Amino acid sequence: QVHLMESGGGSVQAGGSLRLSCVASGYRYSRYWMAWFPQAPGQERERVATIDSDGRTTYADSVKGRFTISEDNARNTLDLQMNSLKPEDTAMYYCAAEPRVYAGIWCGNFAYWGQGTQVTVSS
Repeated sequence: QVHLMESGGGSVQAGGSLRLSCVASGYRYSRYWMAWFPQAPGQERERVATIDSDGRTTYADSVKGRFTISEDNARNTLDLQMNSLKPEDTAMYYCAAEPRVYAGIWCGNFAYWGQGTQVTVSS
């Protein structure tokens, strides 16, 4: 069973930065499609960044140039560096994993989820 645990959330002012981390354990497959999904109250989880096992990344237009997703395979961690934060970035941020080479951006395609870490950006 894959287990994911996020950390690094907090409260910052607009323009500030946060770095989220997700520690993974229990991997059984050699290749995973990984992603970060923020979810604001009353809204669906929508991908902001994905990364595959070869390090190729994709980003939502709303975060391009501000967020960077990265992974450290030696430590089994997935990070999200968030810069120039905006109040609209406020959400619970979830780390997700799917044991496939590619799984797209829809949250329903991901089998494994962390418990989330809260990010609050004030104006």
